[in-house]
Amino acid sequence: MLKNLSWRILTTIVVLVIFGLVGVYPLVATFYGLPMPEWLAQKQLKLGLDLKGGVHLVLRVITDTALKAETEAQSERTREALASAGVNVTGVTVVNDVQFRVDGVQPTQSQAFLSAVADAEGTFDRSSGTGGSYTFTMKPNLQKQFRDESVRQARTTIERRVNELGVSEPSIAQQGNGDQILVQLPGVTDVDRAKGIISSTGLLKLTIVEQGPFSTREQALQAFNNNVPPDIEILPGRQESGGATVYYAVKKAAAVTGRDLRSAQEGIDEYNRPAVRFTLKQDAAQRFGNFTQSNIGRPLAIVLDDRVMSVATIQGRITDSGQITGVSRQEMQDTVITLKSGALPASMEYIQEQTIGPSLGADAIRAGVLASIVGLFLVVAFMLVYYKLSGVNAVVALIFNLVILLGLMAYIGAVMTLPGIAGFVLTMGIGVDSNVLIFERIKEELEHGRPVRIALNAGFSRVFLTLLDTHISAAIAALFLLQFGTGPIRGFAYTLLIGLGSNLFTSTFVSRTLFEMVLGRKQQAATLSI
Repeated sequence: MLKNLSWRILTTIVVLVIFGLVGVYPLVATFYGLPMPEWLAQKQLKLGLDLKGGVHLVLRVITDTALKAETEAQSERTREALASAGVNVTGVTVVNDVQFRVDGVQPTQSQAFLSAVADAEGTFDRSSGTGGSYTFTMKPNLQKQFRDESVRQARTTIERRVNELGVSEPSIAQQGNGDQILVQLPGVTDVDRAKGIISSTGLLKLTIVEQGPFSTREQALQAFNNNVPPDIEILPGRQESGGATVYYAVKKAAAVTGRDLRSAQEGIDEYNRPAVRFTLKQDAAQRFGNFTQSNIGRPLAIVLDDRVMSVATIQGRITDSGQITGVSRQEMQDTVITLKSGALPASMEYIQEQTIGPSLGADAIRAGVLASIVGLFLVVAFMLVYYKLSGVNAVVALIFNLVILLGLMAYIGAVMTLPGIAGFVLTMGIGVDSNVLIFERIKEELEHGRPVRIALNAGFSRVFLTLLDTHISAAIAALFLLQFGTGPIRGFAYTLLIGLGSNLFTSTFVSRTLFEMVLGRKQQAATLSI
């Protein structure tokens, strides 16, 4: 019965070791240039920014721009509501990031005015002035809410954009005073492209072109006698091949925006040139259909990040789809990534940028491997000297532990960082500590005159609960690091957590099975080299 149990345990060990070896082989094959099938290459252990090299960025979300955008949007909605209600005013002006003012409200229209601005008063506090002037100030609690939401939305949008870039195991976390976002991109070489995609606002809108194109901004302003109406804005167009930029006067109010997009994808136009195709949500498609039907024959601008990307004349009713033309293949790919990820709620600025070269990562790997080898050698020497032949048992269990650890990390897609290597070395120490507890308990049993087999069973069974308790305690600490840590700290926590699981298995099942295999060859074991 015991023999069958030992073989079942041995079979489990062999399976897990094979599992580990399959996970470790891609790392060894890459290091030494050995052949490797494609399916196995997918299981390769991923390296973090500090080992693989890449880009370390810290961005600040300028939350004031999110407040200003909400204030401008509400002022435009208020302007339209007043016009629809037939309330005549002399102007609706944005005062600052959190205030806009309505001037020239006639006393006879006060009641109609209050009804028209009821929607604005849900977000803004209204105060009256002289001469029919009213100032709307965003409520303080909503200011804080908009700031917090803009940072959270920015982080989510950046995560989607980085994932579209195909970066392996990026690290994106909020830090600093709450408005800073840390972005680590291992293996990225085209830094400028990554920065452009990450910080691009990605605000798309389709609107009517009032006049243009103009060769200069001054010409566009002169067309309105340097007095641009409040519902019109002057925007630059795409830069032409000769380096010149044209300008357009477009309506501020957009027919549809990026929030109305259902999808965006790469495509080609009728001339077989790169184009960005997009489709609209159902409600936006109906609204856009009505808009284009009432504006047949007028030029329609596709505006991305306050730049007119393309202009086309509306030939008929357009409902649920459109395309951006005149872009290069790289611009097409980047625009699709930006549109699919959604618009950033606020503008961003880079406050820190650091590029880590792969040579530094290679040096870190060599130093980490050297530290692991030296640590392993010292552990092996100590166990063999102090515990004699039983030390061989501990060394074999320790090697199994490290192999399984690397294999599991490769299979679950964990990232090895420089602190992760520290966790790797720490795992060796934990493994030795577990064997020391077991071996010392066995020695105590032997000193009390217990037979070898009974002492062996007592040593493992009575120490198991102690090991379980210590490993669970350490695992709880690792989980907290995993939950609240960022970047390298998470790499350390991953390694430690997986190492604790593999160590508990090897220090009990593997070590005990090795003892049983040796003692099983002897009918009577009078002594044990320990």
